[in-house]
Amino acid sequence: MAPIADIDPTPAASERAPGVLALLKEDVLCVFDRDPAARNVFDVLTCYPGIHALILYRFAHAAWVRGLRWPARFLSYLARAVTNVDIHPGAEIGRRFFIDHGACVVIGETAVVGDDVTLYHGVTLGGTSWNKGRRHPSLGDGVLVGAGAKILGPIAIGRNCRVGANSVVTKDVPDGMTVVGIPGRIVRPVKGDPHATHNGIDLEHHLMPDPVGKAIACLIDHINRIESRLEAHAAEEARAVDLLREQLPEINFSGIVCSSCGNVCGMDGCGEKHGGEPADDADLAAMQDDKMRV
Repeated sequence: MAPIADIDPTPAASERAPGVLALLKEDVLCVFDRDPAARNVFDVLTCYPGIHALILYRFAHAAWVRGLRWPARFLSYLARAVTNVDIHPGAEIGRRFFIDHGACVVIGETAVVGDDVTLYHGVTLGGTSWNKGRRHPSLGDGVLVGAGAKILGPIAIGRNCRVGANSVVTKDVPDGMTVVGIPGRIVRPVKGDPHATHNGIDLEHHLMPDPVGKAIACLIDHINRIESRLEAHAAEEARAVDLLREQLPEINFSGIVCSSCGNVCGMDGCGEKHGGEPADDADLAAMQDDKMRV
């Protein structure tokens, strides 16, 4: 093993960050994996506002990290004026980044975006503070953010996460999770998702779980089970009463058994008084008042 003093701290050429032109080449080529409407390179370079915004961002970011702050901001302003995509030159964006339908996308100064990330139109990576420090979200590799989604604050979205359209995310999301709703709710993904492309990017962002709908469905199922048990219990009571009447014919069960439902109870629960006399409006109103007090 070589002494520590002899180890070159500079990374190998293969590990160094690619240059601006290499990044742009990857950005253009990745479009064909994520947009079936892309026909050729000339079409992508001339007709995709997301690519136009990304090209200007790459040069603006290169100027920003070299301390040329005004030229960097002016380039980002031109990109916004032409493409309606606002990417701050201080944001850190990884390789093979794609903005589909590039319109109304906002990426703040301290945002960090990993490799192979896809954003649809109307996405905001925004801040929630006026402090100078980190105030924008970080997106891991392979994240897909649906149209109109808002990811706010210095939170972390894990690798290969999906954010549903129009969701508002304000909390950290673990790797591989799906977030939907306002506020964003984390749901577990389907294992072995067949919709992923060859590079592992899932573009089926319309196939999102519905946690609220699932919760309502569970409640309805629980209510149905309770009603079934109540019906079975009422049937058992009715059979028991019929058996008592057969075995004890000399006993008058009026006043004990409700003549409407057959339940053995001491409550006027079926609109009739004990003894079989129908309840009048005053009795029903009194019964309703008793229920309201309870």
